[in-house]
Amino acid sequence: MNTSVRFKNLEPSDALKSYVSEKLNRMEKYFNGPAEANVVLSIEKFRHSADINIMGDRLTINGKEETEEMYSAIDMVLDKLEGQIKKNKQKGRKYRSKGKNEARASEPVVDKDSDQPRVRVHHIEFKPMDVEEAVMQMDLITNNFLVFTNARTESVNVLYRQKDGNYGLIQPRE
Repeated sequence: MNTSVRFKNLEPSDALKSYVSEKLNRMEKYFNGPAEANVVLSIEKFRHSADINIMGDRLTINGKEETEEMYSAIDMVLDKLEGQIKKNKQKGRKYRSKGKNEARASEPVVDKDSDQPRVRVHHIEFKPMDVEEAVMQMDLITNNFLVFTNARTESVNVLYRQKDGNYGLIQPRE
């Protein structure tokens, strides 16, 4: 597995690099072709954070964990990613469309001292993929929507879960 390790607010360590590479190599058995892993290890105050993105077999899996020790954060996020990979491989190309949790409309949180709603900002990367791959990604995440770049039209699309368990797709007119 092609692995790149970046350090943020942390001195680069060969021991951490080799530990991550060794642990990621055990996941290589789940991928048929070449796979790539991007690892970001960071420390903020007392939180040791491990953020890993694995791309391979037309699948992108992301995981992040924070603990008080870097090695335990790495182990926890890799266990989480391994579960996601196994779940995806077990179901194969068969898509589930029923039995999903119903989508809930979230109300903005209003501060008691202010009449303005608070807005949470999430930064995302648009990954180029086709709609079928986006449906597979939706089965792996708990969010009710996925923003992605459609590989065929090269435009930004939004895939979302409907209340009946099916999916909806928002795409710009051409």
